Amino acid sequence: MQFGNKKLRNEWKYYIRFYDYLALKSRLRLITQLDPNSTDSEGYQIRSLYFDDTYDTSLYEKNYGVYKRKKYRIRIYNHSDAVIKLERKSKYDGYICKEAASLTRTEYESIMAGETDFLLAREESLLHDFYLDSKNHLFQPRVVTDYIREAYLMEIGNVRVTFDKQLMTNVNTLDIFDPNMKTVNVIHEPKMIMEVKFDNFLPTNIRSLLQNFSSQRSAISKYLICREESKAYYKL
Repeated sequence: MQFGNKKLRNEWKYYIRFYDYLALKSRLRLITQLDPNSTDSEGYQIRSLYFDDTYDTSLYEKNYGVYKRKKYRIRIYNHSDAVIKLERKSKYDGYICKEAASLTRTEYESIMAGETDFLLAREESLLHDFYLDSKNHLFQPRVVTDYIREAYLMEIGNVRVTFDKQLMTNVNTLDIFDPNMKTVNVIHEPKMIMEVKFDNFLPTNIRSLLQNFSSQRSAISKYLICREESKAYYKL
């Protein structure tokens, strides 16, 4: 599906319990491939730093279910600076679009210091948009999300099924490379988040697997629940 010049994908989210995860995982292994970014079946670590403006627009738009909204984040993998991405995730009702541009560690440090003029010298329009939003809307780092992702892929339908485990958030620093970052659990029950992303159609075997699954789709936002948890922590 297209929205202007953006290619949109479906995104379905579920809270699932451990026994459902084990059952789904065993069936997915028969019909999908493990994400090559995973070093093993347990998955890989993702840490993201989210930005919002002075009025917490992204936070409130999610709370009120605004049809069209966006969020910016900087993302790393396995605590390494080998790959640093600035991403914009746009939401159009039940569809999403994710755009990304690579950053160096030095560029990351500059953004954290509030020095973003260098972004105008880059070619990517995403970086220009982030520069304008950070200047016009006073974007600031707001919260860190940290979790282990186990992902499975299917070429037909461009399907990606992920299990996001051990979701945590920061309580003492916003520097995603800080070795002394303290994190706390966000989901206080024995469950995790499953996401199903696909293009125009969901293959029958994946659809059948989900139909036999008891949980209902949920409007889950890691950014939202991590913001709420971090706020609650600082009120203690």
